Amino acid sequence: MRGVVFDGRRVEVVDDLEVRDPGPGEVRVAITAAGLCHSDLSVVDGTIPFPAPVVLGHEGAGIVESVGDGVTHVAPGDQVALSTLANCGTCAECDRGRPTMCRRAIGRPGRPFSRAGRPVYQFASNSAFAELTVVRAVQAVRIGEGVPATSAALIGCGVLTGVGAVLNRARVERGDSVVVIGAGGIGLNVIQGARLAGALRIVAVDANPAKEAVARLFGASHFLTSVEGVRDILPTGADHAFECVGRVELVRAAVDLLDRHGQAVLLGVPPATAEASFVVSSMYLDKSILGCRYGSSRPQRDIALYAELYREGRLMLDELVTRTYPVEDFGKAAEDAEAGRVARAVLTF
Repeated sequence: MRGVVFDGRRVEVVDDLEVRDPGPGEVRVAITAAGLCHSDLSVVDGTIPFPAPVVLGHEGAGIVESVGDGVTHVAPGDQVALSTLANCGTCAECDRGRPTMCRRAIGRPGRPFSRAGRPVYQFASNSAFAELTVVRAVQAVRIGEGVPATSAALIGCGVLTGVGAVLNRARVERGDSVVVIGAGGIGLNVIQGARLAGALRIVAVDANPAKEAVARLFGASHFLTSVEGVRDILPTGADHAFECVGRVELVRAAVDLLDRHGQAVLLGVPPATAEASFVVSSMYLDKSILGCRYGSSRPQRDIALYAELYREGRLMLDELVTRTYPVEDFGKAAEDAEAGRVARAVLTF
């Protein structure tokens, strides 16, 4: 079968990939569409260290092909969106409703794939850039009818991360002011999450002026190409500032833009050893810096919720899909994503 494999030096679209059958508590899914996220590219450029060879992709949707013993919540033929969160469901963190903190879900990559008899790693417990993948049952969320595969594919990463950061982590309230630094796939979902939460002023900041139209479409009330102008709009600062790029100077900017009791939420992914600085005395006005893993989401609940919000016309998914590419055109999709020409590039099988 076809898949996108990174061997530690280069990316190749191969046609000799194999995947094992699902075991107990697992689901095998035929992928129909998968979004290309910058996290995939960060594996290739080394920003996210990951063992190779590895099948890339972690934002996908498809049809359940088969299930292992004990799986009852999905069945062959169901359309599902996939999460990257292979949480155990039984530890203290899972029991407290915090599956993103499950220690068994982090840092333990499996190898359900093989090429020429040699095992191949799975990225983010998902590997959606393959015709078939095997995931834990908890990662497969039935979404029902009425959500196109190319749109459903985006729920499991970009939407969960961006919208979830607003609703679950920052808990933005009606009337709040929000600054979103970076209007890419994650930033656009932060913007629409702020809109859903009832934020009064939503200031999008992106160095690319061509992103203004889409940022406003998703709910931005203002658009700037530099953080320098934010104080002209919000003289006392923002209630919430989301950094969605992953640059330490922008982390500092997010902190500096806060009003009293404001929150800076970090969503961008800088290099693993990157360090950021801030003026400590500025924090004594009840300001906070919040990390956020995967939108602090509960995927079985949140993915189904976001699919329903889409069907009701309240959550925008189709508008995120700038362009679709057959999986064989991965190189072109990656080039367009790197150049900022797409909100989301979506690979199809």
